[in-house]
Amino acid sequence: MAPPRPRSSVPKDRVSGYLSNLRTQSYNDPSARGVSSQLRSIAWNPIGTLVATGSSDRTLRVWNPEKVHVRYSTELKGHTAGIEKVAFNPVKEAELCSVSIDGVVRFWDVKTKAVINEVKGLGDAITLAWAPDGESLVVGNKADNLYILSPTSSTPLASHQQPVQTNQICFCNSGTKVFLTTGEGRVKILSYPDFKPVFTTSYDPSTPFTLNGHTSSCISVEMAPSGRWLATGGSDSIIALWDTTEWHCQRTLTEMVGPVRSIAFSFDGSYLVGGSDEGAGLEIAHTESGDPVHSVKTSGPCPVVAWHPSRYSLAYAEGGMLKILGVDPERK
Repeated sequence: MAPPRPRSSVPKDRVSGYLSNLRTQSYNDPSARGVSSQLRSIAWNPIGTLVATGSSDRTLRVWNPEKVHVRYSTELKGHTAGIEKVAFNPVKEAELCSVSIDGVVRFWDVKTKAVINEVKGLGDAITLAWAPDGESLVVGNKADNLYILSPTSSTPLASHQQPVQTNQICFCNSGTKVFLTTGEGRVKILSYPDFKPVFTTSYDPSTPFTLNGHTSSCISVEMAPSGRWLATGGSDSIIALWDTTEWHCQRTLTEMVGPVRSIAFSFDGSYLVGGSDEGAGLEIAHTESGDPVHSVKTSGPCPVVAWHPSRYSLAYAEGGMLKILGVDPERK
């Protein structure tokens, strides 16, 4: 029997022992094969009862973590090219958004499999981030154009062309700021929804203040649930942790191999993990100290990681397959 799943924090000195006792479950999609089935995105719904996966072979699937067999999952069909990002509405447990390089953003009711809205003509869409209130979201494409969308409108509310390569987006917890990672290794801090610089440098009030913690392209960004920390990941294999009060880089994590493609904080913000498409294994670190606390052994790279919203369950992609550490599935 699996140990009880806490909804409160496990101390740093005990977390490795706790995680070591958890099972890892694999979720096999027989329709996805080979390199073309690479998982590009993993997302839990806000109550942690469903996990959505989007793949480069156009497969969009919603899994019930407690029921492993693919027959208990739901495939959502419609995209004509690879799916780059999926994310549930943060305030609606069954509303999912998917973006694809087919230029279409789709909003799904995962219970009925219905497309409840779609926005077309957005180019090679590669990333998305929901505002915390679930009323709007930002979608970015390969041409570095950012669109503000509503889940109920078929046309963008606004667009903001960026002058530099823009890789990933996340919101602050209040929804008043967005963080944009750039090919310059910097992170822009912009107001939402007008996309104006929030801070300027002390030496020149006309120069926007940016976070500069990477020696090469900054490609991932994640806000801690508490709002205290912002984590950024770069192609330099470094995760930088920023204090959101003073916007100083408090520490860097250097345990990873290869570009940091994704970052995830545990539900309590105590621990974080990064995903890369190089190396093997996952290194979980203690946020406050930066110390590594637990290693998850894998046979290959794990580019995508996502913690459960209220438990120490970690979903990740390995070998084109979804795996979850910390579930006790029904055997049916």
